[in-house]
Amino acid sequence: MQEIAFIWASLFACLAVIGVAGVRLSRYGDIIAEKSGLSRGWVGLILLATVTSLPELVTGLSSVTIAQVPDIAVGDIMGSCVFNLLIIVVLDFLYRKESVYTRARQGNVLSAGYGIALIGFAGFNLLLYRAGTFPSLGHVGLYTPVILLLYLLAMRSLYRYEQAQVSEYVEDRAERYPEMRLKQAVQGYAMASVAVVAAGIWLPFIAKDLAVAMAWEQSFVGTLFVAAVTSAPEVVVTVAALRIGAVDLAIGNLFGSNLFNIAIIAIDDLAYLPGPLLADVSLTHAASAFSAMMMSGLAVVGLVLRPASRVFRSISWISLLLLVIYLLNTLFLYLYGN
Repeated sequence: MQEIAFIWASLFACLAVIGVAGVRLSRYGDIIAEKSGLSRGWVGLILLATVTSLPELVTGLSSVTIAQVPDIAVGDIMGSCVFNLLIIVVLDFLYRKESVYTRARQGNVLSAGYGIALIGFAGFNLLLYRAGTFPSLGHVGLYTPVILLLYLLAMRSLYRYEQAQVSEYVEDRAERYPEMRLKQAVQGYAMASVAVVAAGIWLPFIAKDLAVAMAWEQSFVGTLFVAAVTSAPEVVVTVAALRIGAVDLAIGNLFGSNLFNIAIIAIDDLAYLPGPLLADVSLTHAASAFSAMMMSGLAVVGLVLRPASRVFRSISWISLLLLVIYLLNTLFLYLYGN
């Protein structure tokens, strides 16, 4: 009993470290974007999406190298994609003025569309490689270079779009940090990064012990608990952005994080030496991939349709469906994870 209590305490400690360090990473990343003189729309989007996904990157690499638990790595990625889209439900509930979909600009549809393509491609290859022997480049799956190429294509398209559009949230956040210099921001960014890296390396070992102690399967633990912990920066950052009225910043960060998360699968595959990563993980992760695709599609519908009505004066019907898909995905993983 004491051992289980220690494992849970360790998990919550990781949650606290990643949550606190994650919001500091985002703040310092925002300051760096402001002080560097580069495009705020581009640098802000990339920095926020990258730094809030840093726990997933570190957790994935340590899972496939040190801990040798590939299911934790892939489950964390797919689960984080689903969890990030669940955060939209939280935003819609907290934004009491109107539906969050009516305030977000439709430009977010572009990053959401690329997210559907990347998540779908990863899920398809999971089914393909688990079905039987498929050609690979040494220990690396053929999907890895394609994922990286699609990610770079998405980044280029988003960059060109941001250059052509006027980002309202960038204008709103101009000169928010007149008291801080670029050097101070870089130093703070580095210190917060160390904290996130340390917690990220520790996390997969905790998840592995938790799976054994609670008699849970690794696919379930990786998708639900590890994904929730490593998504703490997204939660904190998006809620903080909503509190200052930066709806586009909040939603854009979530879609950008999902894009980076799928790129992490390719990075993990390069580091996983026994063979193609997606050939050695549970098929149940495909359910999370398809759930993330459905939720992304619903988010696109919400951004285009802009539903103003709310169910029970709390959330829109789009958010209600997002919540239902998340709960069904969680139930499926708990019942059939192996």
